[in-house]
Amino acid sequence: MTDSSRRDALLEARYGQQATPVNIIWNEQIEALLAHRSVRAFTDEPLPEGALETVVAAAQSASTSSNLHQWSLVAVSDPETKAELARLTHGVEFTGFDFVAQAPSVLLWVADMSRSHAISVEQGAEPVVTDYVDAFLMASIDAALAAQNGLVAAEAIGLGGVYLGSLRNHAKELADLIGLPAYAYVVFGMAIGTPDPHRPSAVHPRPAQDVVLHRERYRTRPTKEWIEDYETAFKDFRAEYGLRDKTWSHSVVVGTSLDYMDGRENLRRTLEERGYLLR
Repeated sequence: MTDSSRRDALLEARYGQQATPVNIIWNEQIEALLAHRSVRAFTDEPLPEGALETVVAAAQSASTSSNLHQWSLVAVSDPETKAELARLTHGVEFTGFDFVAQAPSVLLWVADMSRSHAISVEQGAEPVVTDYVDAFLMASIDAALAAQNGLVAAEAIGLGGVYLGSLRNHAKELADLIGLPAYAYVVFGMAIGTPDPHRPSAVHPRPAQDVVLHRERYRTRPTKEWIEDYETAFKDFRAEYGLRDKTWSHSVVVGTSLDYMDGRENLRRTLEERGYLLR
């Protein structure tokens, strides 16, 4: 396959039959980013020697607000703990992800203000910032930036992974399970390992760029102007891979309903118990 045809295939996979950008500045790293796919099926091989350290080095190379480094990573490979993590992905309304127990490793990305809080107290200062919503966002964003760098690094060395936001369904139980200190919570998990070649995943289509890209000022567009094209790409993808027939709009409705919370409606109370006052 030529470079041109490979890149065309990547854009088609990412956008389906929607309009695709014609002026992408291509290189090996851009190709790897466009080829990203969520991996939920792994071989039983453990992570290669040095893989975890590589992921963490890449994560620590992400931007961090005010150079405060307010994130941590708990890497879990113990079978019993992974089984408990799989249980915690389940909720009242939705089934969880049993594959979490089979993943070679589950990475728990923590928004962690405990170090900053402790240092301030030790220095005789009063860490009032930790009481405010901005500080909570700062630590959560730091964790997310680090995690994305880490996943890109994992993919670069032949691994694959998937984010596990469902672990917030049981935020308090999870914090207790891994012994988190105050001023720390798990933003999300990430199952990683060597992708199983017999159960491959696929690139999911995204909306066309003109849905999400705004130039100079935000412009509000009627849904009817763009959703039909994306619904077609979404439906074609699900049909190609034998997934049950449903619309993306239905996913949005479900994802914005109270049932979707499935335990996350308790997150604020858990955060407050862990020291985040969210003023």
